Amino acid sequence: MAIWGKVLGAFFGFLLGGPFGLLLGLFLGHKFDKARQNVSLGGGFQGQNQQARQQAYFHATFSVMGHVAKAKGQVTQNEIRLATELMDRMGLHGEARRQAQDAFREGKDATFPLEETLASVRRNCGGRFDLLQFFLEVQIQAAYADGSMHPSERQVLYTIASTLGFSRRQLEQRLAMQEAAYQFYQQQGGQHQGQQQWQKGFGGPNIADAYKILGVDEDANAQTLKRAHRKLMNEHHPDKLAAKGLPPEMMEMAKQKAQEIQAAYDLIKKEKGFK
Repeated sequence: MAIWGKVLGAFFGFLLGGPFGLLLGLFLGHKFDKARQNVSLGGGFQGQNQQARQQAYFHATFSVMGHVAKAKGQVTQNEIRLATELMDRMGLHGEARRQAQDAFREGKDATFPLEETLASVRRNCGGRFDLLQFFLEVQIQAAYADGSMHPSERQVLYTIASTLGFSRRQLEQRLAMQEAAYQFYQQQGGQHQGQQQWQKGFGGPNIADAYKILGVDEDANAQTLKRAHRKLMNEHHPDKLAAKGLPPEMMEMAKQKAQEIQAAYDLIKKEKGFK
């Protein structure tokens, strides 16, 4: 924590102007400390503008995704196909798609600095829980895109969650929610179809999975369900995420996540018979 500006400002302010000078010196010292701290974080993103922070977040999303894919050893054509489907779901084209592909390849390199990249993401988000959660959920979604998760991928996800400030319990909860989401959008007896399947929506939704998507027990009452739904929608609402700095290239995915939560809630309401 930077405090020397405040200490020196207060000291000299008091010498020159008494109690009033002390307060003025304390205020000016605080401003100095804050500016100095931003400069010292120049290797991160605190001193950069909004567009630079969004670009850094976008790049880190796909580079970390490439690192997770490499966790099993050799990145297979299946992992590349799943990453491509994710780009399709985001509606990435042209330069944005090329940047995502380049970042994904960077993440596959054996020397990729995972923890350093994640620390930069955390600084970049400035403590915004919703953005950090969205970043983690994208990694989970990518790892589980084929309907299963390798132990090595799970271990990397533990590292990602921990570095971003999430507990093991929070990660496990989000893993369960993602598994339920995958099952929720399956066709009965069918296989996952990538982008088309997700866009199709209801193809045989399971009420048990709907509860897991909301993170509540099946015996939850109406008040508990409404509270869980409201909390998740507040955390994943596209407009709110955009206001907090989510890159515009990732807005489509945020919209789909919000629709997924709403669809699960609507199914439960229908089954429960309440409005």
